[in-house]
Amino acid sequence: MQDLLNTEIWNGKTVADYLTLEFLASIVGSVVAAILILILGLLISGWAKRRIAAIGERHAKLDDTLFSFLGNLAGYAILGFTALFILNTFGVQTTSVIAVIGAAGLAIGLALQGTLSNVAAGVMLILFRPIKNGDFVEVNGQMGTVKSITLNFTEIASLGNVQVIIPNSEVWGNTITNYSVYPTRRANWTFGVGYGADLKKAEQIIRDTIMADPRSKIDPEPFVQVNNLGDSSVDFLARVWVDSGDYFQYQADMKRAVKEALDAGGIDIPFPTRTVYQAAE
Repeated sequence: MQDLLNTEIWNGKTVADYLTLEFLASIVGSVVAAILILILGLLISGWAKRRIAAIGERHAKLDDTLFSFLGNLAGYAILGFTALFILNTFGVQTTSVIAVIGAAGLAIGLALQGTLSNVAAGVMLILFRPIKNGDFVEVNGQMGTVKSITLNFTEIASLGNVQVIIPNSEVWGNTITNYSVYPTRRANWTFGVGYGADLKKAEQIIRDTIMADPRSKIDPEPFVQVNNLGDSSVDFLARVWVDSGDYFQYQADMKRAVKEALDAGGIDIPFPTRTVYQAAE
């Protein structure tokens, strides 16, 4: 029995050394300290997450998603430092632990390059906010309304109200067309009339018809002029500004309204024709 107690097991210490009241007291003290540190770390982590997330909730102009992400990031960072402090209470050399974590993180990063690229792109989308929830956009060939932006993907509801999921790397790495940023847009039409038509009358009909609609804006000044001499028609280019929310319906309504007004005014709207000559036998 005495030989067993005198057996050296680690760091020059024997079994008897580890069974002393002093050593046991130090172990109990380390466990109690670790528990207190863990509880304190959890409390501080939860408090930091809630406080940062509340900043975005209190101010309407701030992005809730951004501050929720920052809150989670701060919480995880605090928990990471808490774990290091706990290990330190047991005498573990934290520098070696950090080195192991760094090596493991590098290996995981290489294995998850695609996923991490989506996360990195998600962070950039949340930070710089080129798009936000509710915007009508065109991204990577997909057009629709933004429903949500997460760290991994962006959800868009298409024109047919179909869910479209786009990885964030494809959103951030492609051209983004956001139709909701500016309050007004310029509508464009091309109206063709016959070469025998009264061009001044035709221009007046087009201008009066479009500007009679209450959605048409007089500032900036509308543009209606002959723009092209086509193979079978004289083409008028019309440009008028309208609120962004009215754009699509307004553009469709004006096409029909101008067509009916030109017909009522006796202005010929030509269509391409082809004359075929048959040689005599």
